[in-house]
Amino acid sequence: MSNPQAPTTFSNVTPDFGLIIIGDEILSGKRADKHLPKVIELLKARGLQLAYAHYVGDSPQRITATLKRAFAAGDIVFSCGGIGATPDDHTRQCAALALGVDLVLHPQAEALIRERMQDMAREQGVPYEPDRSDNIHRLNMGMFPRGANIIPNPFNKIAGFSFRTVHFVPGFPVMAWPMIEWVLDSIYPQLFRSAAWIEKSVIVYGAMEATLTPLMQQIERLHAGVKVFSLPSVDHPQYGRHIELGVKGEPSMVELAYPALLSGLKGFDAKLGPELVHE
Repeated sequence: MSNPQAPTTFSNVTPDFGLIIIGDEILSGKRADKHLPKVIELLKARGLQLAYAHYVGDSPQRITATLKRAFAAGDIVFSCGGIGATPDDHTRQCAALALGVDLVLHPQAEALIRERMQDMAREQGVPYEPDRSDNIHRLNMGMFPRGANIIPNPFNKIAGFSFRTVHFVPGFPVMAWPMIEWVLDSIYPQLFRSAAWIEKSVIVYGAMEATLTPLMQQIERLHAGVKVFSLPSVDHPQYGRHIELGVKGEPSMVELAYPALLSGLKGFDAKLGPELVHE
């Protein structure tokens, strides 16, 4: 199985990971999105983080514009949904349009679709008829932008596809999630962080975010590689009105930055509450 087009090496900075979720059914509320929390989970298990997510309805113009930005950004992006062969599936066509290339029947995808059709015929106890109209129509699911490579689908053999660092999988979680895992483990293992990503924070009472901002900026400036975060709440069931202020990153970096954050808080007229650790 050939690997999707993707660089084998990156610069010292880990590229951003993005997620695009396509489909009117998500935006209309007919279905609840399950991809976002799962992709966060899959990345976290490998020491990685999701940088952004976009939801797009079944509008070819919006899908094409979103994919143009994804291809241009150079980020590692997973796109879920819209790669079937029904009238409301536009993702394959929009990807080709965004790239300025033709849609072509991918030979490996075609072979796998034909295998699937033969499997179905055997299961149903009927002869396989490759020239039957519905079987010919199913081959449209193997029409990908010229130059794309396939992503294997362990559920039913109907492949997804990749072009450079943008990876297209179906909207069905039972198919999409193992396909995303395959991409991560087959193409990007060099990006996995051996050290876990952790967060350390403290509950701060009686302070305003604007007042704390200079301290946050100072910590990020003095401790490159960590991110400082501030999560205010006005009605938390346990802590009430407060700010959760903390740092996140690789453990060795957090171990240096977090004490500096606590030390810096001594200069403010604020009360400190519990300290929290998230791994």
